Parts: sequence; structure tokens; C-alpha cells
Amino acid sequence: MNPVPRYNVLGVGVSALNLDQARDLVLGTRGRPRCGYVCLGTVHNVSEARRDPAYRRILNDSWLTTPDGMPLVWLAHRQGRHAVTRVYGPDLMLAVCAAGRASGLRHFFYGGAPGVAAELRVRLCQLFPGLEVVGTRTPPFRLLTADEFAEFQAVIAAGRPDVIWVGLGTPKQDRFMAEVWDRLDAGVLIGVGAAFDFLSGRRRQAPRWMQHSGLEWLFRLIQEPRRLAYRYLVFNPLFIVRALTQLAGFKTYPLD
Repeated sequence: MNPVPRYNVLGVGVSALNLDQARDLVLGTRGRPRCGYVCLGTVHNVSEARRDPAYRRILNDSWLTTPDGMPLVWLAHRQGRHAVTRVYGPDLMLAVCAAGRASGLRHFFYGGAPGVAAELRVRLCQLFPGLEVVGTRTPPFRLLTADEFAEFQAVIAAGRPDVIWVGLGTPKQDRFMAEVWDRLDAGVLIGVGAAFDFLSGRRRQAPRWMQHSGLEWLFRLIQEPRRLAYRYLVFNPLFIVRALTQLAGFKTYPLD
């Protein structure tokens, strides 16, 4: 069940909330098994969802799909939801880790390149003394075999994390979470993508002024032009055109 109302962005229901609300909802999963999964709504994955109905259902069936991208925040404001603010993956991770220490929230880090999850654990435990991290894992790039998944289930059952942070990149992490969340003894899975690299120190984040002005994509494109050129130079203009047609009422995008 969706814990907060949603607003429509090109047929994707984005959770109408701010960072503090998202943090408190995640903290509320303490001791509650199998609450669901959290996706971070961006221009990229909303655009992917337009051409892939199955992926759109994954975003719409999530426990939360947060407004991670600034264009999604601006569209919320245009729809009269002025309390919505950006729920950026790294910020959500830091906020939950900081506040969760008071209740003994248990964390597990799943994803990243080899060594990144372990580095992330060290960094965050230094930043937040008393942080309870019950395990880390770097999965293979391919899909898990049945035996590998069974072993992963056993690890999660032993550690009993309240939050599994998933850093596999979009849309891979969203598909993974949707497939496995109800088969793991955990509270909630949260797909945070590049937050693993940012918070472990592997990759630089855009300056705050670029994040707030919606220019983070440009900073990341300059850093990784080969990997991100298609995503930003094709999806961004297409998203703008579609969003304008939705705002003007020329085209409707029903929530599936």
C-alpha cells in the first residue's frame, strides 16, 4: 500500500513528499518485515517507463517512488503540491543513517563495483558512530543463480536488516527490488544508484547549486560522457516535450 498520495508524471505516480517525510517513513519500517521497495523518480526512469509498460508498473507498485530529479519537483509544484521537495538518493541515505541510530535501525549495503559497498560501510560508520551495518555484498553483474539467491536470502535472514540499500543503477535496481522484496526478511529495499559511489568517495557529486538548479545532469555528463550521453541528450529533451504536452492538456498519461 502506498503510504502517501502520488501525483502523475507521464503516467508514473510520484510520491508527494519531502526529504523529512521520506526519512521518517523509512525509520518507521523498524521491526516491520517486507514493507516493500523504494524507487527514486528521475527524468531517466520516468522516460524509460514511457516505453516499457512493465517497468512503469514497477515504479507504480513501489512502496514509494520519490521525486529525486528536480524536474519532478517542479512538476509537483505546477500541480499545486508546493510542499514537495527533492528526495535525492545520497541525502536520503545520510538522513536515514543519521536518524536511525536512535532506534537501532539495521542496514545492509547491496551493490556497487567490487569494494565499493565495503568502502561505503567504513565511510558511513566513521561519519555516524554507532551506525549498525549488518552486512555488505557486491553481486555479480549478471542475474543471480537460484543457489546464489538462496544464499543471499540466508544472509539477509541472519542479519535481519531494516533497510537494504541497493546500488545497481536504474532501471536494473528497480527491477531487482520488485522481484525480490517479498522474499527477503528485511523491512524495505531502497534503490539509490550512484549514492554508493558518491558517499564512498569514489565519485564527486555536483555542487549544491547545480543540484538545486536542475543542472546535476550536466556535471555528471562532463564526468562520464560516454556512459551518460544517450541518457541525458536523448531522454532529457524527450521528457521536456512530453511534460509540456501533459501540462498543456494536449496529451494525458493515465496511471496504469
